[in-house]
Formats: sequence, structure tokens, C-alpha cells
Amino acid sequence: MRQRSLIAITAALAAGALTLTACGSRDDDGGSDKGNGGTTVVIGVDAPLTGDLSALGLGIKNSADLATKIANKEKFVEGVTFKIDARDDQAQPSSGQANATTFVANKDVLGVVGPLNSSVAESMQKVFDDAKLVQVSPANTNPALTQGTDWQKSKKRPYKAYFRTATTDAVQGPFAAQYLYNESKKRKVFVIDDKKTYGAGLAATFTEEFKKLGGKVVGTDHIDPDTKDFSAVATKVKNSGADVVYYGGEYPQAGPLSKQIKAAGAKIPLVGGDGIYSADFIKLAGPSGSGDLATSVGAPVEELPSAKEFIANYKDAGYKEAYEAYGGYSYDSTWAIIEAVKKVVEDNDGKLPDDAREKVTEAMQNVSFDGVTGKVSFDEFGDATNKQLTVYAVEKGEWKAVKSGTYTG
Repeated sequence: MRQRSLIAITAALAAGALTLTACGSRDDDGGSDKGNGGTTVVIGVDAPLTGDLSALGLGIKNSADLATKIANKEKFVEGVTFKIDARDDQAQPSSGQANATTFVANKDVLGVVGPLNSSVAESMQKVFDDAKLVQVSPANTNPALTQGTDWQKSKKRPYKAYFRTATTDAVQGPFAAQYLYNESKKRKVFVIDDKKTYGAGLAATFTEEFKKLGGKVVGTDHIDPDTKDFSAVATKVKNSGADVVYYGGEYPQAGPLSKQIKAAGAKIPLVGGDGIYSADFIKLAGPSGSGDLATSVGAPVEELPSAKEFIANYKDAGYKEAYEAYGGYSYDSTWAIIEAVKKVVEDNDGKLPDDAREKVTEAMQNVSFDGVTGKVSFDEFGDATNKQLTVYAVEKGEWKAVKSGTYTG
């Protein structure tokens, strides 16, 4: 739900300077529309702003906010002032759907960034698509969201208003399997998931590739994400003889799970996807989490020349929370909406047309710019064309990039 050299960092990531006019710092008046015309465009933000996943959600919100501040300061779209309307979905599909309905009802909302969770996205997609309101997620990775439920056999895009800047689990799961089998020489895995859309999907794509490579799945189980007692499954892992655990799920459960597996006597690494790539995982796992691994989308933001100004601007803006795993992707998702609005305004003699939502959604398909995370553009399914991924390891209480590259299918 990220790396230093697996196949090769793509040219766009390695070379791209931040040319999207995303320079400067947050303006002192908080992004007012002084001298920027009278039209206000609202960009909705949906993420878990409270609860267990709020660290990631607040990073999404702040990064989206920063993008609008920079656009306003640079007067990127003449005559238009951008602002965000951030709403808390608490990682619950029902809340996400209610938020989607609220965004649709506000005529000033011309795009929405989010959500974090694929299960929440499932509840929002039709609401937005029916209203022709574009949605760009910085974090959803379930392939079915863009390629249909039968994506492994026949890809079919279900919703034209849905896009994402994160790559999918069709790439992330196999990427992790290749790393564990080829690089870490792991042969016996115990696979666990939380039964949710993201976790189960990720575990499934990992499992298929690991077995294809010749690895053996020595056990599988599911956990209840509403509990923190994983002693039973930890014992199963210990007795299975596994040399690695793969977990499909998120950090609030992954941290305690890792800790309890080690306490049960299985001194083996827990590996997960971008859903566990958070500083909070390390806090929850404790010292025994050293050596655990996570894959995440893109190359490490801190190492990208294109991200230096984003990092500096985020710091200057004074946000209390870190931008976390999806900060760069959230900024780029927001900027994609801003770029689409710019195209629509320019094509309509400098003002928004009556059917602005539909036009912005249409324009999104052809948006292309050099962003914080590298080249930002979308394929025919609305998926990110950037397929970069990174493996991170917990070392001395921090996530350290180990290897970057792309999945070779």
C-alpha cells in the first residue's frame, strides 16, 4: 500500500526534475485568492483522518493541501483558486460512500483525491462515476478497481471516472515474491491476510508468483483485524517450519503480528506490502521487528531529484504530521486534477464550462507531467504508467530502502 536497484530505476524517475511549477512555499495567508480571480475550485480529499490508519490518511490530506497552496501561489490556473475539502472515512466503506455523496452534492468539487483503502474505493466508484466526478487515488492497489473483477482473465475498465497514481497488487505481490525467492533465497512461506479487499488480493498475487518460482506455501491463515491477539496463528507459523511470513494487510495488525510471531519462537521476517510501510509499524513491532520487510509503490521519495522541492515545501508549510508513504503520490494526484482543470479552462476561453466535471474527467485521461514521484500519466484503464516499486527493510528502528525496480512478468 518502495528500494535501490532491482531491474533499474526508470528513466523518468531517475532523471525527472520537478517541472510541474510546483515550486515555492506555502503562502502566508494560507492560499487565499488575492489577485487570482473569483472562481473557487474545491478538490475533495477522502482518507482515514482518525483511527488506526490516520498516520497515512493525514499525510494524504496534508500533501493534497500543499499542492493547492502551491498552485494558488503560482497562479497555475489563471482566475481559479483551489482549496481542499478533507473528509474522514475512518477506513470504513460506508463512511467513504457517504463522503462521496457529499462531494457530489457540492457543485464546486471538480475532483477528489483518495481514498487510502481499496475496500473504501469500491464503495465510492459508482457514486463518482454516475456524477462524472473524477477520482484519483494515491494509494489503492487492488487491480479490480480499474481492470474489473475478472482482471486476471479479461481486463475491462469498470469506471471511467476512476484513476490512480499508485501501481497495483498485480505488480506489487509478484515483485515481493521475486525479491524473497531470488534475492533473499526464501523457499517456505506462511501466508496470512486480514480478509479485506486489499490484504486478501495482495496475498493472492504474492502466493501465485511465489509458487510459480518454485517456493512452497507451508501454511495459510486469516486474522481478525479487530483483534490484537494473534497468538494462535503465531504458534501455527512456528510449527510450520516457514522461513518467512507474508502478510496481506495493514500496519495496525502487522506490527503486533510480527511481534507475537517472534515471541512464539519463529525468528523469521514478516513481509508485507505498502499497507505496512509506516513508521507506526516499527513502533508496534518493537525491537523484534528488525529485519522485517515491506514493498511500496515507487522509488524512495527522499532519493528522487524530482521530490526535493516537495520535501522542502512540506517542511516549510509546518504540517504537524509526516507525509508518510503516500505524500508524493497524493501531491501528484492533486496536481493531476489541477492539470485537468487547467486544460478545461484553457479550452473554454479562460473560464469553467457548465459541464466542467465531465470535461475534467475526460481531460484526466491525457494528463501527463513530471511530478514528485516521476512521470505522471495514465493508461487506458486509469492505472499509473509508472510501475516502479521498492523493497524496504527495518534497520535500527527505521525503514531503509533495499532495492528498487519493476516487476518482470
